[in-house]
Amino acid sequence: MEKAVVFNIMRYSVHDGPGIRTAVFLKGCPLSCKWCHNPEGLAPAPVPVFNSQKCIKCMRCGSNAYTNDCPTGAREVIGSEISSADLLNEIKKDRIFFDQSGGGVTFTGGEPFFQAEILLEMLYNCKKEYINTAIDTSGFCETETILKAADIADWFLYDIKFADSDKHKKYCGVCNDLILHNLIKLSQTKTGLLIRIPVIQQINDDIREMTAIFNIIKTIRNITAVHLLPYHDIHNHKYSKMGMPNELDNIPADVSPNMNKIMEIFSGQFRTKIGG
Repeated sequence: MEKAVVFNIMRYSVHDGPGIRTAVFLKGCPLSCKWCHNPEGLAPAPVPVFNSQKCIKCMRCGSNAYTNDCPTGAREVIGSEISSADLLNEIKKDRIFFDQSGGGVTFTGGEPFFQAEILLEMLYNCKKEYINTAIDTSGFCETETILKAADIADWFLYDIKFADSDKHKKYCGVCNDLILHNLIKLSQTKTGLLIRIPVIQQINDDIREMTAIFNIIKTIRNITAVHLLPYHDIHNHKYSKMGMPNELDNIPADVSPNMNKIMEIFSGQFRTKIGG
């Protein structure tokens, strides 16, 4: 039986869909967004990391790169395999919070569709247990797969980063043609859509780009809300930990000065808020 590769299970989340939710972070992503806040989720397999500043040279690990048994946390493995049955049991622990708040489970990442087979299995298993399901996705996956998920999932948290395909490829590593195509296909289903737009100074916060995004989504009937996500830099330590360059190190980690104007663009038609 195929297992999920998970790098975090975050409980009591109120920013990943309606109600109180459990967010399951699946590893692997086909994009390479320069502002990625979860770089530890990009690689599909568990990743060993080593922080030499924490190492006390106790030799307890025997120089074993793959260990979480380090007294100082100098060595750790990010990500682990878990069976669908065990993952479902972890999710069910929070059922009381789901029932009381109208919440559920949100599959995020990484890109949850990178592990499409296990994602579909988990969606099906959760629905059998009457657990509300949401998928936080870039939309970059096979159309047939995303439509299978739409037949099961209650919500899609769908990221739109650019209208311009060339900019999308420059900053995210892939063009956005498939992403926008899948969004249109989802608009023809009964699943709820919550659009999330990262708003990053000097990257995509100009009014022309945001107006173009609005023009793409303005006719989609099943969008329930638009969330404008300010860029922040609390993830910077993750890049150091992973030994990866942070390509947006010089971008201001503040709310865009254009945010109020951007808010006006979307709020005339959609329930819009700043933040997730």
